[in-house]
Amino acid sequence: MLSSGRTVSSRLLRTANWFPFTRPPSDCRAASTLKTELIKKRELEKDELRPLYMDIQATTPMDPRVLDAMLPYQVNYYGNPHSRTHAYGWESESAMETARKQVADLIGADPREIIFTSGATESNNMAIKGVARFYQGKKRHVITTQTEHKCVLDSCRVLEAEGFSITYLPVQKNGLLDLELLEASMRPDTSLVSVMTVNNEIGVKQPIKEIGQICRSKGVFLHTDAAQAVGKIPINVSDWRIDLMSISGHKIYGPKGVGALYVRRRPRVRMEPLQNGGGQERGLRSGTVPTPLAVGLGAACSIAQQEMEYDHDRVSMLADRLVHKLMSELPDVIMNGDPEQRYPGCINLSFAYVEGESLLMALKDVALSSGSACTSASLEPSYVLRAIGADEDLAHSSIRFGIGRFTTEQEVDYTAEKCIQQVYRLREMSPLWEMVQEGIDLKSIKWTQH
Repeated sequence: MLSSGRTVSSRLLRTANWFPFTRPPSDCRAASTLKTELIKKRELEKDELRPLYMDIQATTPMDPRVLDAMLPYQVNYYGNPHSRTHAYGWESESAMETARKQVADLIGADPREIIFTSGATESNNMAIKGVARFYQGKKRHVITTQTEHKCVLDSCRVLEAEGFSITYLPVQKNGLLDLELLEASMRPDTSLVSVMTVNNEIGVKQPIKEIGQICRSKGVFLHTDAAQAVGKIPINVSDWRIDLMSISGHKIYGPKGVGALYVRRRPRVRMEPLQNGGGQERGLRSGTVPTPLAVGLGAACSIAQQEMEYDHDRVSMLADRLVHKLMSELPDVIMNGDPEQRYPGCINLSFAYVEGESLLMALKDVALSSGSACTSASLEPSYVLRAIGADEDLAHSSIRFGIGRFTTEQEVDYTAEKCIQQVYRLREMSPLWEMVQEGIDLKSIKWTQH
């Protein structure tokens, strides 16, 4: 925490070695080739069972009720929702506006504040670049954190190239943002703060309500990437003083290729559109809104609103079951991120003395992600884990387990038992594990390179 009167070091707040875009292209290609050799893509054999799905943070299966809502607009009601002269257009427009209200109701917004997009990546790009460019005459400073999704960090890099000043705030060891540091880093020319609600790698839940209060008191807009949070935890954009929020359809059991951006109307947020054309979506996102996808997003939001409490309780129970089984049977397992301020369905664990990629290969009948490579095609440890100060060896040994609406107890038990079995096997093969068992302090060893 910052003591009173202490200033923020500009060096501390600049791009560091955690940043995911600093590797030379040749190194990236080489690492990508290495990864390809480790985990080879292949077609499933005939009658071969598909792996269990435990990668919910990457995408969710579509809820069958969402598909039921979408199908009529794929086949029978195919009108352009922006056609105002006949019934085909009117019925599609009605469905689109119903979906807009369903999205708004989930987050406590006015339907007129919902802009349909192609997904959270587009929403993040629109919010960050759009707000920064609109207010650049008076304000040219944007604040974000080092653990944001790559599309947020990349959007900030684009703004940097345009002459904007970007502050990349470090996070604490538990993954949470230091609010005193955030407040101290704000400047008179700060236009926007962008902080994700729930982290996609470690599941940490940032104190967005408190951040919103700080931003509002300073006259700074707050954008949050809530792709991993909407429909999973209660969010009210008015209570939390959120000005812009990104939503993704396929993270809440809806269709891929659709998302939304919440843009506050009072106090009004102005932004420059990324694409121009027919002026649809309040002139902020030109292009025909795909009615079936919008209907799917609306249905997914409506279902999430009805079942959020039940889903959260069930996911919490399954997550506790998985973590308890793994940690009670295996020594030297570390949970990455704050143990309390987190979404329970995203569990990132490091298994000391085991290479994450090796464990993924050993668990080939369970679909999982390795924290060391889930955001890039390289063997570099995850920049999120590096940003929270994880040791490089532990960052390389991390696995992300995702639990969702359709995950069963049997799947959790199987995953835990298989993981325990394979970690024991891989540790038995590890000379490092053998040295630790003999009482040798690995940090005291001076390694030489041949």
